[in-house]
Amino acid sequence: MSFQEIYQQFIDGIKNTGWPEYLAVFAGIASVWFSRIENILVYPVGLINTIIYIYLSIKGSLLGEASVNFYYTVMSIYGWVLWAKKDEQQHHVVIITKASAKEWVQHILFFAVFYVAIFFSLTYLKKSFTPGAIPWADAFASATAFTGMWLMTKKKVESWYWWIATNITSIPLYFVKHYVFTSVYYLILLVMAVFGLIEWMKRSELWRKNQSLSFEKK
Repeated sequence: MSFQEIYQQFIDGIKNTGWPEYLAVFAGIASVWFSRIENILVYPVGLINTIIYIYLSIKGSLLGEASVNFYYTVMSIYGWVLWAKKDEQQHHVVIITKASAKEWVQHILFFAVFYVAIFFSLTYLKKSFTPGAIPWADAFASATAFTGMWLMTKKKVESWYWWIATNITSIPLYFVKHYVFTSVYYLILLVMAVFGLIEWMKRSELWRKNQSLSFEKK
């Protein structure tokens, strides 16, 4: 595909973008902004994004994307409850931390299970139900997103690595499926995910230092 063809597809895609997709994109950007600053509004705002994308994905016969956004919706409710929890001293129960080596293995296994399941499901369903599917790419984008969302509910710094992988894959994936504005959306999310990673690394390190100081005082 030449540059002129890519440019023309981009222009045509923007012109054909409906208001639900615009609303979903702006809600998604706001949700990622709230997650970067560790604000619980990430979840209610994110629900607007995921519910609209379930509708758009089903309408476009993109069952892989629909399943991802259904998962986002369920995990957003779970994360909302988890982030709101406080102990008797009114401190949040879930705090930003880095994963251990053992947890990294669990994360990779979590990703692998979903990748294999989604890949074979989409390969089987492609001819009859999901003609727009690209099994290997859809499976990778979905499995990384599933992993990232799971880790975000636990406030793990590593969630941003998985989000970065999801965004990199989704930029060309949505473009070739003619969801051009959504493709631009994932480009914006990629940039925001890098800043989110930096911010959470700082917060994790600050919490670790505060814990060390508290231990020394005791």
